[in-house]
Amino acid sequence: MSLADFDLIRSVGRGSFGRVMIVSRRSDDRIFALKYISKAQCVRQKAVRNIINERRILQRLSHPLVCNLQAAFQDDEHMYIMLDPMMGGDLAFHLERCEYFPENVVKFYVCEIALALRYLHKQRIVHRDIKPANVLLDERGHCHLTDFNVAGRIRRDKPMKSLAGTYSYMAPEVFQQKGYYESVDWWSLGVLMFELLYGKTPFRGKSKRSIGEAVLKHQITYPKKIDQKVSSSCTDAVLSFLEPKARDRLGCKYRPFKEHPYFHDVDWEKMESKELCSLFQPDPALVKTDALYHLEEVLLHEAPLQ
Repeated sequence: MSLADFDLIRSVGRGSFGRVMIVSRRSDDRIFALKYISKAQCVRQKAVRNIINERRILQRLSHPLVCNLQAAFQDDEHMYIMLDPMMGGDLAFHLERCEYFPENVVKFYVCEIALALRYLHKQRIVHRDIKPANVLLDERGHCHLTDFNVAGRIRRDKPMKSLAGTYSYMAPEVFQQKGYYESVDWWSLGVLMFELLYGKTPFRGKSKRSIGEAVLKHQITYPKKIDQKVSSSCTDAVLSFLEPKARDRLGCKYRPFKEHPYFHDVDWEKMESKELCSLFQPDPALVKTDALYHLEEVLLHEAPLQ
C-alpha cells in the first residue's frame, strides 16, 4: 500500500507532525481519513515514541465511538495512519461557530464520550487529552474520540506521573505528578462539558503555570455573561466530574455515573450503538468550505498526493 493507491479529496487538519486528509481509495472508491506524519519532524520534536505508541494503541481498539484504525503504512519521509472518515468536523470547529451548545446537545455528547472512555478504560488505556479538538463528528453528528499520541496504559503497580495533555483540561493529579490513573479522563470530560455549555474553559490563566495554579486551587471561573440557563442536575454533573479528589470523581465508578440524576434517563445500549439520533446535525457544506486548511495545503504542502 502506498500514496499512489489514493486520490486526495481535501485537507481537513494540520498538526505538529503533518496533516489529515480525506482520501478515496482508487480500487473501490472507499473514503478514509489519512493522517500523514513527517518522520523528520517527529525526530526533531522527540516524539517518535508518541507516534509509535498511538499506532500500537489504535491497533487494539474497535468501538463505534472511537475513530478506528483501518491500516498503516510508511515511505521514506512519512508514516501514514488510515482512519475512519469523520465528515462532520471536530467539536472545537463547531463550538467556535456556535459559541456554546444547548444543554440537551451537551448531554448527548457527554454520554457518547463517556461510553468511549469506559471502553478505553476497560482496555486499560487512558486517553489523557480529552478536549473538543479531539472529538470528531461523523456525518450524522455522533462523537468519536481521536488522537491517542499521549495515551497511556494502565498499570496498577506503576501509576503514570508525566505531565501529559493540554493544560486547560488536565486534572490536579496530573499537575501534582505523584501518580494517576484513568480518573484524569473524567476530569477532562468535566472541563469539556463546562466549555460546551458556557463557551469557555473553567480554569484559566495567562500562562501554563497560572492555569495549573487555578486547577490546584479549584478556582472555577464562570463567564460574566451566561446566555443559557443550565439545570441544577447538569451543574451538579459538571462539578462532580470536576471533583478534586480522584476517588470521588464522577465517572470513576460506572454505576454512580449512570445513576446520577442528570443521566438516569439515558438508554445506554442505544446510545452506544448510535441508534439514538444526534440533536446537532453538522452542516457538511460548512465543514467542507472552511478555507483555512485548503489555503495551508496550497502554501505549505510538503508531500502532495499523486
